Amino acid sequence: MSIAAITRMPSLFCEVVQRKVIPMRSQLPDYLRLHVEGGNTELSVGGCPVPSLDSLRADFYRATGCHLQAVSELEENGDPRSAVACSVASNDSSARFLRRDAAQGASHGPHGQDPRRIGALAEAIAHVLQHLQQTQEALRQREAELAASVPMTFPTRGEPHLADRLEAVLRAAGEALGCQAVAAYLLDEDTRRLKLRVCWGLPATRFLEPPRPLQNAAADLEALVGHTVVIRDSLLASDGEVPEEFRSAVCVPISSPTLPLGTLWAFCQQTRPFSQGETQLLEIVAGRLAAEFEREILLRENLQTRPLQRQLDYAAQRQNGRCPQITPLLHGWQLAAATDQAGPVGGDFHDWFVLPSGQLGIAVGDAQGKLIEASLTAAALHTALRAHANYRHTVSQLLVRVNETLWSASAGDQFASLFYALIDPDSGRLKYAAAGPAEAWVVGEQLRPLNCEEELPLGTQPEAEYRQRVERIEPSEALVVFSEGGLRALKPGQRRDLYRHLRQHYQLTAEELVRRTQAFLAQHTREDRHEDRTLLVAKRRVC
Repeated sequence: MSIAAITRMPSLFCEVVQRKVIPMRSQLPDYLRLHVEGGNTELSVGGCPVPSLDSLRADFYRATGCHLQAVSELEENGDPRSAVACSVASNDSSARFLRRDAAQGASHGPHGQDPRRIGALAEAIAHVLQHLQQTQEALRQREAELAASVPMTFPTRGEPHLADRLEAVLRAAGEALGCQAVAAYLLDEDTRRLKLRVCWGLPATRFLEPPRPLQNAAADLEALVGHTVVIRDSLLASDGEVPEEFRSAVCVPISSPTLPLGTLWAFCQQTRPFSQGETQLLEIVAGRLAAEFEREILLRENLQTRPLQRQLDYAAQRQNGRCPQITPLLHGWQLAAATDQAGPVGGDFHDWFVLPSGQLGIAVGDAQGKLIEASLTAAALHTALRAHANYRHTVSQLLVRVNETLWSASAGDQFASLFYALIDPDSGRLKYAAAGPAEAWVVGEQLRPLNCEEELPLGTQPEAEYRQRVERIEPSEALVVFSEGGLRALKPGQRRDLYRHLRQHYQLTAEELVRRTQAFLAQHTREDRHEDRTLLVAKRRVC
């Protein structure tokens, strides 16, 4: 249980916990029972003994006259000064000492072996054990993750109600422990009171009683910080310590992995102790209750978010459909692009079209924001781009007009980047302008970066100006454009490798170059960075 979560409770809670005493007139009950598991000094991997290691230890001793022992075992039962080597890190569970028998010589083994060679062999064995431990631990974690990935089933019409399922769990616990009643008390939102929520063996009228103040429930406070509280005789305890009128009781916490939820009590009419096995059984039942509560919460949240998820899927399909799927039939030119959103929807898009003048227009846009916010801004930007592109313009004029539209149609909180270019298909003359961060290159035998100095993003101010620049794309060369997120998530030091990759594959078709560059980015992108990413390639073929 997280102690940090407990500290969020009222200060009075912490003051009561510091007492750690239930007033008694005679011998105190052993309600503070801490179960500490002893360490395992046997040769094992991942905490699981491996039978073959016993034979390895015996064979190693016969061959070298030295013992393979765990560090903790040598420190307890042996003399560390007799160790000839310590392999790997001493704090690793697979680290091993080599120990010589007292009868062996100080400088050599029984057959004259060099202790350094024996130590090197032990170190190699320890490395193998370490790798085996890591493999078993990874396998254990993956199996648990696969178990958690089982799809959640929704309750059917004939499934018992949550109250019936929880009461059945409490009944089974009470019968197994030989108790006459079991009750679960959960904290309210302010973590100041405990309210009876589920019970077995108590009258139904108990649900009508008001919640118990947490400040007066010392036993519950002890349980909420992770202790098992056992009260053998309630007559010896102070008034109010046991919430129900029974002679003996045991209390354990109900908690999630991060937060305390409440306490679980088992009551008995006779004076009796509770063994360690019985308290552990009650802790398992408390875990079952916490799992049932969390499952019910997840089911309700899933039911609420399922329509929203469907809407997000529809929005993603609509957004993908706005990007062009068919390339224009321009002699000597190939076009290809790919837009990958960080989520179901995002703020990136690409577009191309042929103007009435015969020029090829290409655009890469990147709206700032997350998910739905970014997708709405991207849709407005894309619509404005297409609307203004129908009129005669230069690249700088189009960016100015789109900026004015985005500024006037928003409350001043919509910002976006846009790279826009016009290409003369016959001469390869390229006119371009950029608003906000973007990167573009003309790639051939040499890589020529385009001057995309970071101008003001669209929507920043109404009277922004954007400069037009001119370049030329020679036959067999390609124009490669990235949105900001396409390169921002690259691992450090990978830009140079990306440049080398583009130069090595520039002679490929535009579609193949996009595919291979996507694979490169997927391999060299940081796992902790999820960015909207767009890549566009316009390649001039050799005619």
